[in-house]
Amino acid sequence: MPWTRRLLAVLVALCAALLIAPPAQAHEERPVTFPDGSGSVPTYRDGPPDLVVCKDDKADFERRISGFPADLRKENLDLFERCQDKGFRHLQAAVDAVDKPGMNIAILPGLYEEEPSRPKPTGACTKLKAKDSALGYQILSFAQQKQCPHNQNLVAILGKKDLQIEGTGQSRLDVVIDAKYSKLNAIRADESDGIYFKNFTAQRTTFNSLYVLAGDGFVIDDVLTRWNDEYGFLTFASDHGLYKNCESYGNGDSGIYPGSASNINDGRGYDVPRHSIEITGCRSHHNMVGYSGTAGDSVWVHDSEFDHNMGGASMDSAFPGHPGLPQNHAKFERNDIHDNNADYYKYIADGTCKKDPVDRGYEDGVVCPQISMPPGTGIITAGGNWNLYENNWVYGHDRAAFFLSAVPAFIRGESAWSKQADTSHHNRYAGNKLGVDKQGKARPNATDVWWDGQGKSNCWQGSAGASTPRALPECGAERGDVSGGSARLAGEPSKLAALLVCADYDARAARLPAGCDWYGATGIERIELQIALGIAVVLTLVGGVLWWRRLRTHRWATVACAAGLVGLVLDVAGATQGLQSGYLPAVALLLVGAWWVGAGVVLRRERPWFGWVTVALGVLTLLDAFDKAVVMLPWLPLGPAWIRGLLGVVWVIWAVVVAAVREGAEPEPSPSSEEDEEQPPSADSDAEVPA
Repeated sequence: MPWTRRLLAVLVALCAALLIAPPAQAHEERPVTFPDGSGSVPTYRDGPPDLVVCKDDKADFERRISGFPADLRKENLDLFERCQDKGFRHLQAAVDAVDKPGMNIAILPGLYEEEPSRPKPTGACTKLKAKDSALGYQILSFAQQKQCPHNQNLVAILGKKDLQIEGTGQSRLDVVIDAKYSKLNAIRADESDGIYFKNFTAQRTTFNSLYVLAGDGFVIDDVLTRWNDEYGFLTFASDHGLYKNCESYGNGDSGIYPGSASNINDGRGYDVPRHSIEITGCRSHHNMVGYSGTAGDSVWVHDSEFDHNMGGASMDSAFPGHPGLPQNHAKFERNDIHDNNADYYKYIADGTCKKDPVDRGYEDGVVCPQISMPPGTGIITAGGNWNLYENNWVYGHDRAAFFLSAVPAFIRGESAWSKQADTSHHNRYAGNKLGVDKQGKARPNATDVWWDGQGKSNCWQGSAGASTPRALPECGAERGDVSGGSARLAGEPSKLAALLVCADYDARAARLPAGCDWYGATGIERIELQIALGIAVVLTLVGGVLWWRRLRTHRWATVACAAGLVGLVLDVAGATQGLQSGYLPAVALLLVGAWWVGAGVVLRRERPWFGWVTVALGVLTLLDAFDKAVVMLPWLPLGPAWIRGLLGVVWVIWAVVVAAVREGAEPEPSPSSEEDEEQPPSADSDAEVPA
């Protein structure tokens, strides 16, 4: 292992010990493996259904279909008559009647509360032996789900193959499956390959509305999910999946969550033979985050809209227990990602989310955020590789269009030193329309890129606007061209410190980290400003004493110290801006670097070792300014800020010692010094005195 990677292992170990994710898990499930990939995306089957589900109130049914077009109204009336004779009153009853692959179930317009599935468990189902999740529900095996299908599910589809379930209404709101917050899942399809869902709404659960687990082949077509504690759509450890024309809102985690999608492209570059899941024509809005994918591998998201969430889309490697980590090979293109600036942490702060779900007001716009995330952001990548973000519209965000940070492997439960820096690499951001909507109207983001600086071969388009750091590696014309990409093994220390503070969030304990602007901290409350102000105060005091005791008689050293003071003031001013984009941080570093170089040149005459260390610190600071504002230096495995920060601690201690030494204890100045002046002979000199 090269020395740089050994050094990184130490740094990452220290960071990982601090940057521990919150105790709550995004999604805990039984151990599952990916499908073997032999399946395919199911196709829609037209024609008369095999089974029909309806209610028996004809007057209510006729009222619901009264506005339908004549042919659709007649079709529903005919199905209603059939249903009264040989149909089912509950979807679960129809699912239980499925006895062979390839059957179709039609659900007629109505409200389906699945009353037989709703009661709490009794008998042996109250005594299942299974591990409890962090959220309190049991993590049941497939056999236990079969034994007690309604411990957690309103409708349980277990082991059915090639099943199609379709609402027959004019819109997806005509058929509503409502869990009324009594179950973890409204509909669970578990090991049910080839399932097709179409044209209905599922809502109001304590976890997610529509859950597909360990399936090879599924389609979610024109389905709406809403008002759930966690997810609208959750598909997990599945392959050959398609979401199309879907909608989701009012969810405490994400509207669309293709977690642990089949990891079919692991080990490949940008060119892949296929994606495991496709998402197109969907809209996810007014959630904590529109799209989320822990280990969201090989997911293709295109021509969809993510808006008015706290964050537009997020993929990560931050939670253990998800097969396929670290996340890789998501592809986002031609999506409309805008105005994701909602403030839902306020419902944690005011106690709303402590109430029972039925009393929280989800239907009135309340969302209870389940994890920590930076609101006001378009696309967040927290530890992912080989992701493509191309030709999207990303605009109107109060924080950043793109947010990229690394996640050490410790956080996902992997302790091997060789893995600690395995994210975020080879993420390409090219051809996106930033700060402008589809009509060409200017809708700027507060900054276009926030990046912690870590990762190999990450690159951005040349038209990216304000960013932090200001200097971004630029993408080549071809996807394989990474000549301008990054090569850093660790992120910027100041940004890691901010991420550390912000990670200490716990929805269930209603703990909002103090000092993090994600949760409303402003001004001096923000950790970034506190750090900048603390450093400025220490350097001003130490530098001021050093100047008074050792440098005040030297004109150029005094000018350098004045420049350093201005630089420290600008650094604090930059920290008040929050994102610190643009050139201000680099200008501040430039002035502070000039101070150390100028002071060091003078100090080396009396204190050579200390003087040269001061010069070296100044050179590192100037190099840091160049690295942040002009060109990211490709040959540096660590940013100059790391060495500068460590050397700065040594310098402060040394400077205090140098300033504290008595004047008389100082070595005599060199006769060749330009500051030496001739002194008159003393009274007791041996020089001759005229008689």
